[in-house]
Amino acid sequence: MKFTIKLLSLGIFAGLFGCETPSPKGNPEQWKQEILKAEQDFAALAAQEGIPAAFATYAADDAVLMRNNQLIKGKEELQKSFAHSPAKSPNITLTWTPDFVDVSNSGDLGYTYGKYIYTVIDSMGVAQHDTGIFHTVWKRQADGNWRFVWD
Repeated sequence: MKFTIKLLSLGIFAGLFGCETPSPKGNPEQWKQEILKAEQDFAALAAQEGIPAAFATYAADDAVLMRNNQLIKGKEELQKSFAHSPAKSPNITLTWTPDFVDVSNSGDLGYTYGKYIYTVIDSMGVAQHDTGIFHTVWKRQADGNWRFVWD
């Protein structure tokens, strides 16, 4: 009888504690800072080299963008969508700042959101501003870099 109780107790103990999910290795605050830096570097590249270059650089191969209620799927389609856009124009700027960043417990997905300003200076020198809210989903790539998969 004692043997049966010990065996039953051991089974319960193993069942409760043997299935525990291991804690992720890493630091969520560090991952948030990595995503924030990727977002800031992305915005800086857009300012320095133009919007098409920045999006091509920071898009994952399987990135998806929604523009004008249409989905642009994949990095190749993204680059095609910018084919008729100037590489860099002093008359077109896109600036943004994340207000929030979060990351999954596993450290492989994260997201940001914040405000953007898209500015076009017309032929009369008048600036037209389009402001709004952005939301970007980031995925850690095999090389450890963060690239966006949704924008």
